[in-house]
Amino acid sequence: MTRQLTAIIEREGDGYVALCPELDIASQGDTVSQARSNLQEALKLFFETASADEVQRRLHDEVYVTQVEVKVG
Repeated sequence: MTRQLTAIIEREGDGYVALCPELDIASQGDTVSQARSNLQEALKLFFETASADEVQRRLHDEVYVTQVEVKVG
């Protein structure tokens, strides 16, 4: 079984941080591709080791990624 999850990747210092907001799991890498791949591995390990109760407790079924406009200054 496969599941589509969200990956938010942003530059942090000299590398990149990847976050899956549905499960609040993060990883990092030197490139966007490496951060994405490392996040996939972290998620795979989570699903292999977590109990069904833990998955259910942590999993957010609805995550919306959008932009907002805010006046600054």
